[in-house]
Amino acid sequence: MTAEPHPTPGFDEIVHQPNRLGILVVLAEADRADFSYLKRLVGLTDGNLGRHLSVLEDAGLMELRKSIEGNRPRTWATITRRGRKCLDAELAAMRDLVSRFEQ
Repeated sequence: MTAEPHPTPGFDEIVHQPNRLGILVVLAEADRADFSYLKRLVGLTDGNLGRHLSVLEDAGLMELRKSIEGNRPRTWATITRRGRKCLDAELAAMRDLVSRFEQ
């Protein structure tokens, strides 16, 4: 048994939610992604994706930008510096949890 603090208090409620975690990982990998790409990759409905994007944007973890391309509206999501920092911290807490479990 280890005397080190348990890693789960390090989880961020906003980031740890599976769909939002997936969105942040995609944005960290791609730098930016449009709504359709995220929807397809993460497997959410328009409404569910929109809600998760709003939560992440309100927390300052990503930004949304709307544009018109070829008479078609597009919504682009970009991870912020704060979003990358929070994602890194979440992944570190997850690695700590797995390491603790494997001991």
